[in-house]
Amino acid sequence: MRNDLLANRHIGINEKEEARMLRKIGVGSLEELIDKTIPANIRLKKPLALPEAMTEYEFGQHIAELAAKNKLYTTYIGMGWYNTITPAVIQRNVFENPVWYTSYTPYQTEVSQGRLEALMNFQTAVCDLTGMPLANCSLLDEATAAAEAVTMMYALRPRDMQKSGANVVFVDEGIFPQTLAVMTTRAIPQGIELRTGKYAEMELTPDIFACVLQYPNANGNVEDYGTFVEKAHAANCKVAVAADILSLALLTPPGEWGADIVFGTTQRLGTPMFYGGPSAAYFATRDEYKRNMPGRIIGWSKDKYGKTCYRMALQTREQHIKREKATSNICTAQALLATMAGFYAVYHGPEGIRNIAERIHSIATYLEKSINELGYRQANTQYFGTLRFELPDTISAQQIRTIALSKEVNLRYFKNGDVGMSIDETTDIAAVNVLISIFAIAAGKDYSKTNEIPETCTIPQSLQRRSTYLTHEVFNKYHTETEMMRYIKRLDRKDISLTHSMISLGSCTMKLNAAAEMLPLSRPEFMNMHPLVPEDQAEGYRELIHNLSEELKIITGFAGVSLQPNSGAAGEYTGLRVIRAYQESIGQGHRNKILIPASAHGTNPASAIQAGFITVTCACDEHGNVDMSDLRAKAEENKEYLAALMITYPSTHGIFETEIVEICHIIHACGAQVYMDGANMNAQVGLTNPGFIGADVCHLNLHKTFASPHGGGGPGVGPICVAEHLVPFLPGHELFGNTANEVAAAPFGSAGILPITYGYIRMMGTEGLTRATKIAILNANYLAAYFNETYGIVYRGANGFVGHEMILECRKVHEETGISENDIAKRLMDYGYHAPTLSFPVHGTLMIEPTESESLAELDNFITVMLTIWKEIQEVKEGKADKEDNVLVNAPHPEYEVVSDKWNHCYSREKAAYPTESVRENKFWINVARVDNTLGDRKLLPTCYGCFD
Repeated sequence: MRNDLLANRHIGINEKEEARMLRKIGVGSLEELIDKTIPANIRLKKPLALPEAMTEYEFGQHIAELAAKNKLYTTYIGMGWYNTITPAVIQRNVFENPVWYTSYTPYQTEVSQGRLEALMNFQTAVCDLTGMPLANCSLLDEATAAAEAVTMMYALRPRDMQKSGANVVFVDEGIFPQTLAVMTTRAIPQGIELRTGKYAEMELTPDIFACVLQYPNANGNVEDYGTFVEKAHAANCKVAVAADILSLALLTPPGEWGADIVFGTTQRLGTPMFYGGPSAAYFATRDEYKRNMPGRIIGWSKDKYGKTCYRMALQTREQHIKREKATSNICTAQALLATMAGFYAVYHGPEGIRNIAERIHSIATYLEKSINELGYRQANTQYFGTLRFELPDTISAQQIRTIALSKEVNLRYFKNGDVGMSIDETTDIAAVNVLISIFAIAAGKDYSKTNEIPETCTIPQSLQRRSTYLTHEVFNKYHTETEMMRYIKRLDRKDISLTHSMISLGSCTMKLNAAAEMLPLSRPEFMNMHPLVPEDQAEGYRELIHNLSEELKIITGFAGVSLQPNSGAAGEYTGLRVIRAYQESIGQGHRNKILIPASAHGTNPASAIQAGFITVTCACDEHGNVDMSDLRAKAEENKEYLAALMITYPSTHGIFETEIVEICHIIHACGAQVYMDGANMNAQVGLTNPGFIGADVCHLNLHKTFASPHGGGGPGVGPICVAEHLVPFLPGHELFGNTANEVAAAPFGSAGILPITYGYIRMMGTEGLTRATKIAILNANYLAAYFNETYGIVYRGANGFVGHEMILECRKVHEETGISENDIAKRLMDYGYHAPTLSFPVHGTLMIEPTESESLAELDNFITVMLTIWKEIQEVKEGKADKEDNVLVNAPHPEYEVVSDKWNHCYSREKAAYPTESVRENKFWINVARVDNTLGDRKLLPTCYGCFD
């Protein structure tokens, strides 16, 4: 391998270190280890036929050439995406800061206080602006949030409606088309019917259980829904409202006129359009619905010494605990983008947000007046920032389009010939003059340029907001860049990320997100593009998307790919919808059962239920493999109705099952499909692949295998790759002229993430990707060799080796000493490490995955730490340490406790805070002691204003 390639920077182990590690493992070569780990019958016969690897410099030139092919016209298309201004202090200190984008989902509360506070700010801003008491800390996009709202309202139907079979949702025709398409995809398998029409003319029949409205609507008109909502509630119907969150600075918020759910996107709060995403959706509802709400909720709690702190609340609703009974299948959200939106609200504050909204409305008002004077008629009676013009008979939309394009302007063109525009934060006086000129030229009339826009409000008093918002001090004290920069820094110092140490999370693959892969995201050509621009303006994006799609096909061995799913769990759902559509096309639509091994990710059964299937659990044997006899029996028993098997490979038990090909044969013999969960694809790349093994569809976690960052819980991207027979059923979009199986608002989902994965594949190349897979397996087996004689490894493959991850046995420790896996996880924080995956997929264990991008020095330090903790456990076992007062059960030890004048433990401060020399050299000081996990659930406080009595 050439020395100047990314692989040498990305992969943490060199050949000399590799030899030492192999000796410890007990094999003669890396190839021998791979041969003993991965079954021979699924090994690829030749290397992947990927393009030759680029150097970082070459990729930088290549991505610049692609970016140059994108044409950044001034765009007023709107429809859920608007140009915005990301404050430089947020772009540089959050979006481009690895402390924020390499951190993990805040399940380990004590080392996540910074991002938890940032997400609490987001929730508070959403609650304030929507007028609702409860919000989650983001969903995927507005369209999927709408689908989640429908599912939630379906679950909340009154008993009499459930008995009567009420299954209709009324959707006002003023909804965005992409939102309707995604709701339709999600509603069909759940047996929900969507009925569209005009809300003012709608008769609420007994079969209707809910209504969905857009505010302002898709045309831009601001409707007064108050009377309709009263009518809906009288008919026992719940009401969900898709609201433009920036408009709510001026408009009466839906929470004040009776909405049960308010959802939408916060993209307007400082997040670039990114050709469709990522940006954080929001979801707010009534307090009484908190246990039915999808997604994560941040709440207040206290640590063991009574210090107020944050934690993720009500986690028992989530898929990783409730599986098929979860409120949704959501795994990743858009935490990084929610953090940015929250900081945007903090930076601008209530006055700044209102000023931005007022300026948008004033510009729209001025444009309406000016363009109407040219002979056009603006159709919206009242509006926030979107205008819709009816054209005179002598002027066509095509004339307008031709003139607009000549001035590098994109307008919205309605099917009936009307022309629209959505004003945004970036619209200035020069842009206003250009817009007026377009309509003046088309009309053959003169116009006068303006030098100022008068402050004007045409919103009727009855629709104007009167209530205050963003009154908490956090939104009113960080308005200078100096203070904002310091506030962001104060928060990031409270979090462990990959900038501090290895995050050894099994199944979550916290590998390096290389700077060369991340840099393109800050290019304006990729940041500031609307997803619905004409194709010739997005040539660079389209070429990147095409190239990446072809590369993913090669890597997975499949014939087709869709990049639309915007999370791994969304990918699971999409794959199942594709299977359903295919089976319906061949007259097998009655197949409604999914076989899922007991070891599967929690999202698997949750996704299956969301897709309208019934789950059947298949047992695992004592070695962690799928129990073949149980699989055969369950497959045969359900043969007529079996739609698919969902299986993760290598399994979540960390092993390559030797019978995987036979498993595929068994399922296919039943007439069913094999869905391979791609969460562990990073142990396959270059060595085997789902297509070669015999699967029909898989999803890929770009935020795992392909190096895009976790961002504190998102963004994620979950493309699906499918065999030839499933290609016709991949997700469509209105932009493609086909909305079947549409699962995200944008045609290519979170396209802004794709340059990262594209860069990873292009710079690693075949050899680099293959070596990365081998080193991931090497690193895992190296750790397993050290931990085997102490903690023990729960499962090993047929030849005694683990895959790319392992499950550490902690149950015996608990039996003998009372020390739990949770105590070990918390003690790791004192050593500066984030805990491995806790009690999944086997309760009472820790699942560890070191990844290929960690150095031998870091692996050895982690081994030293884990073995030191083992010694601390033995001290408890042998009576050398008190069972009730020891460094494990009291962990973590926060800074304020260690430096306190009082020290009430029977061990020293040094043992608590500086157990090894490496900790002394690189101490991560923890902000809070162990957090009370039930207090915040008993009394949910989801905003900055919350406090315990």
